[in-house]
Amino acid sequence: MPPAPPRSLIVTIYGLYAREVGGWLSVSSLIQLLAELGVEDPAVRSSISRLKRRGILVAQRHGGRAGYALSAHARSILDEGDQRIFAATRASLADGWVMAVFSVPEAQRQQRYRLRSRLTWLGFGAVSSGVWIAPKRLLGPTQEALARDELLAYVDLFESNYVGPEDLREEVARWWDLDALGTLYADFQREFAPIAQRRRGTRTGDAFADYVRALTTWRRLPYLDPGLPEELLPPDWAGTLAQATFSTLHKRLATPAHQFVDTIREGES
Repeated sequence: MPPAPPRSLIVTIYGLYAREVGGWLSVSSLIQLLAELGVEDPAVRSSISRLKRRGILVAQRHGGRAGYALSAHARSILDEGDQRIFAATRASLADGWVMAVFSVPEAQRQQRYRLRSRLTWLGFGAVSSGVWIAPKRLLGPTQEALARDELLAYVDLFESNYVGPEDLREEVARWWDLDALGTLYADFQREFAPIAQRRRGTRTGDAFADYVRALTTWRRLPYLDPGLPEELLPPDWAGTLAQATFSTLHKRLATPAHQFVDTIREGES
């Protein structure tokens, strides 16, 4: 699995440690934290500039120190992600489904591309080019995300139940690329299971580096995976073992990683 780019590591660090202190981190703290991840000063500054241009970070000075804060838009995305990442649950067949039906004019094909990308990121599978489906529990997050991205006007959303003649498990395998998703889970397991199995006593800096790398790799998977009912998944679904590994990493590394960040902050105060 290729290493995460510095800008993704920075977003993870902001999500974990900046929101609790008003969303701001100093440039010097970021440089020290990213050094623990093997990212050099020029790459940190270049990545910060990219995130600023994308509207993720906003330049601010606190107490005479240069730094960056999360934009309101970025904060809302990270807040939304907490539930998917740290409190993921699996749907049941009895819950039903939400269907997104849309037809975007050719003159607005860029909006069509944005809409399809957003639905994919929300965990929807494609029934056809203009009909997408997800477990019903994603209805609320879908409405919020599409409204925030000004895409809701292009979509009709329906609550539904499957009554077709085909085996639903086979249909699900057609609507979602479960093989590709399973490979991502297997890659995560291969890389991070050895870290989860280490004995306790890791220095806080190492715990920080391992935790940030693991979370940066993991945090996109709960979006691509909508939490399909277990009976619709392939046997020996790789996501089950990967989820257990991530939970172990979170339990073992979150506290010492936070202690390391606190040490960096205290050194600047």
